[in-house]
Amino acid sequence: MTGGRNNTTINFILLGFSDFPKLKTVLFIVFLGTYLSTVVWNLGLIILIRLDPYLHTPMYFFLSNLSFLDFFYVTSTTPKMLSGFFQKHRSISFLGCTMQYFFFSSLGLTECCLLAAMAYDRYAAICNPLLYTAVMSPTLCVQMVVGAYVTGSFGSLIQLCALLQLNFCGPNVINHFFCDLPQLLVLSCSETFSLHIMKFVIAVIFGVTSVLVIMVSYGYIIATILKISSVEGRSKAFNTCASHLTAVTLFFGSGLFVYMHPSSDDSLGYDKMASVFYTVVIPMLNPLIYSLRNREIKDAIKRCKEKKVFFHGHC
Repeated sequence: MTGGRNNTTINFILLGFSDFPKLKTVLFIVFLGTYLSTVVWNLGLIILIRLDPYLHTPMYFFLSNLSFLDFFYVTSTTPKMLSGFFQKHRSISFLGCTMQYFFFSSLGLTECCLLAAMAYDRYAAICNPLLYTAVMSPTLCVQMVVGAYVTGSFGSLIQLCALLQLNFCGPNVINHFFCDLPQLLVLSCSETFSLHIMKFVIAVIFGVTSVLVIMVSYGYIIATILKISSVEGRSKAFNTCASHLTAVTLFFGSGLFVYMHPSSDDSLGYDKMASVFYTVVIPMLNPLIYSLRNREIKDAIKRCKEKKVFFHGHC
């Protein structure tokens, strides 16, 4: 896959949403609003969990890390996309393109692992409530999160090393709003079969394996919930899992659609639409999904407001 061409001199053109020129202003406003909402909601959730001692539990430790990931995940692609709406030349250097993909991929793969860790946390809380505190110790929680980051970064680094070996002979026009691997493989004039296989294998290792961990965890959780005699107990146990299941379904459903099927020129339009969903929409929805039906989050917000009122009244 090596060649004599110096990739450092290459610039790519990101088409973004240039095929909708009449909707340029509307799309810019929608995406800007979505991005700002994502930033405010995710950072707000992190601060709330940090400040409220009642939320210093494994579940919210993982949730604050999910919000941290989502903040940087959406920031790795959206600002560049927004700047392209009003630029005549939407170019990005080869180094900028590959680094954008590296950070985007690292964060995405890390989120796969983190969602699996969160499923295990729910399994421990519902299936072994008496041992929950001992099982999900602070040390184990930190190890699981660090492991997710290290594993995700390593998986992305492997792809980056392979990507740097590709040659691009032009035209270097990317029919997307960010540098993603399927689009780069279509543009390359090198042999990309091995990289297609690598993309598929990594999708299986991170995506399918994480989904299997989640499914097994929830298999035990459902079996335990069905044994609970009271309707209120079953409802409470189900509510603690509903938010996570919703987030998992949205993230893995759209992600696996893009990365598990073969790339082609015909499929790139569908990939772009699916990518909007899991790179822009889902990071905005996650804090809402975990907050709207969560009584502990609502109580924490009330306590925060009461402290603010008391503080201003005291002053």
